[in-house]
Amino acid sequence: MVSMTDTARAELDNYFADKQKAPIRVYLNKGGCCGPSLTLALDEAREGDDVFDLSGYTFVVDKELMAMASPITVDMTEYGFAVSSSLQLGGGSCGAGSCGGGSCGGGSCGD
Repeated sequence: MVSMTDTARAELDNYFADKQKAPIRVYLNKGGCCGPSLTLALDEAREGDDVFDLSGYTFVVDKELMAMASPITVDMTEYGFAVSSSLQLGGGSCGAGSCGGGSCGGGSCGD
């Protein structure tokens, strides 16, 4: 299951106000200074995806990832979109060194 907070929906409404809506993929970003994290990208649904329609938006998630990460919640923070799930991801060096505290999506690292 994928859910979206009202704050995230409002941000998507703002982003797509003058654009055609496109499917939004939730995927596992394996790199970066914060280690692996779930993130979002505009993408089309593919064979092997689960598709969720929420408040007029289509979210797509690879079925294998969905099986490991469900439930997934899309939220908005002061740093951008944050995707949380039941998936336990190993953290990197978020908030230390040259990474900076805010570049990791505001709390989505190592959660």
